[in-house]
Amino acid sequence: MENGEVFLLILVYATPLFLLLFCGVFLGGLAERSHLKRLDERERELAGILLCNLKRVPGEEGVTRSHLVLGQVVIATDYFKSLATALRSLVGGELRAANSLMTRGRREAVVRLLEEARRHGCNEVYNLRFGFSNISQMRGKRGAMQVEILAWGTAVQRGA
Repeated sequence: MENGEVFLLILVYATPLFLLLFCGVFLGGLAERSHLKRLDERERELAGILLCNLKRVPGEEGVTRSHLVLGQVVIATDYFKSLATALRSLVGGELRAANSLMTRGRREAVVRLLEEARRHGCNEVYNLRFGFSNISQMRGKRGAMQVEILAWGTAVQRGA
C-alpha cells in the first residue's frame, strides 16, 4: 500500500468520527447557551422575590402563611465535555465542564423553587439550602456527567 492510499483510508474512516465530534461539540454548546438564556429570562421575571439563607424569618409577627418550597433538577453534560473533564482530572486543575454543570443545575433548581413560591402567593424565601447527588457514580457507568440538585427553603407570605 502506498502512502497516498493509507492517507485516503485514514481520511475515509476518520471523517465520520470528526464530523460526529464536531456536531456533538456544536450542538452541546448550542443547547447549553439556549438553557442559560432561558434561565436569565426566568430569573429576571422572579427578581421581585426575596431569597436568602437566613435561618430565621425577620419580623415573624407579620407572616400570615409559610410553605416548604422545593426546586429539583436532574441535569447532564454531553459526552464530549465528560471526556474533556476526565482527561483534565488526570493532570489536575479546574474542571470547567463540571463547574458549569453544577452552576446551571443550582440556578435551575432555584428558579423552580421561586416559581413554586410564587404559585403559593409568597414573595420571600428564607433558609435556602442545597443538596446534590452524582447520578453517574450511582450507576457505576462511564458517560455523561449527571447530577440531581435539590434546593429547598421556607416561603413566607406577609399579609394585611
